[in-house]
Amino acid sequence: MKKIIGIILLATLIGSPGLMAGEKLNLMLDWFPNVDHLPIYVAKEKGYFFEQGLSVNIISPSETSDALKLAAAGTMDLAVSYQPQTIIAADQGLPVKVVAPLVVHPLTTLLFLEGRGIKTPKDLSHKKIGYTVPGLMDVLLKAFAAINKIQDYTPVNVGFTILPALVSNKVDAVMGPFKTYETVGMAQHGYKAEFFELEKWGIPDYEELIFVCGQKILREKPDVVKGFVTAIEKAFAYTKADPDDALATYLSAVPQADKNIETKAFELTRPYFAVKSGHNIVKWQAFADFALEYGLIKNKVDAAMLIHNWK
Repeated sequence: MKKIIGIILLATLIGSPGLMAGEKLNLMLDWFPNVDHLPIYVAKEKGYFFEQGLSVNIISPSETSDALKLAAAGTMDLAVSYQPQTIIAADQGLPVKVVAPLVVHPLTTLLFLEGRGIKTPKDLSHKKIGYTVPGLMDVLLKAFAAINKIQDYTPVNVGFTILPALVSNKVDAVMGPFKTYETVGMAQHGYKAEFFELEKWGIPDYEELIFVCGQKILREKPDVVKGFVTAIEKAFAYTKADPDDALATYLSAVPQADKNIETKAFELTRPYFAVKSGHNIVKWQAFADFALEYGLIKNKVDAAMLIHNWK
């Protein structure tokens, strides 16, 4: 009986070339693995990528700006990126396409430590303000400063060294930390973070994290990219339906993660995860128009042309 079942299973697999082929797909994250990427690991560990005939290799970048550039060049199949960065890239002529959302509202803040006498953004005038992602957070900082009348500030690239830069007084605040992640890590080290949420201080609502690929990859491998999107959408649904197991799945897949930080950060991040594929074109265009008005980009970007429409 077992032999018969085995023959039937083998025949089924042979008749499913997608599963047998195990199409390899390289995905570069925007940062080191963390709970913002949890649905990706759910899709991988629960076999949702396998169901689509995919073998997904998850890669961390050397620099936070690497992923989008490599995806646009076709060196990387897919990448996790940010809506503002993608609009800036489109303005610069990079052949990039947005294929799915991951986190659908801003997590980014202008963050500082408690007790530093900062009550409003104007209090940062004549101070040093760090930023995390060159080409993105520095230009967002420029727009934020213009809107909120922060005068004569000095921008400083602090990269990943957010807390050390703040504690050592290298900078007075940092543009880029997430309200759902860095705040938790700082608290664990005994520091209380305060922050200005961008969307409450003049920056339009936008999708914090998205999946992008180069136009060449999308043209040559549309079914592969579509399979990835389908698997991720299934992972969104699972994460919403069973968040405890989704978190456990992620922690098992990323054993180097700090369980305490990631668990607390996950509770804060859960409300912001996408629940399905697709994008709000009106919201995207509003941010693109804002980016043009405040000098983040030099040319008008048509959001509808940037986003791939899955029919």
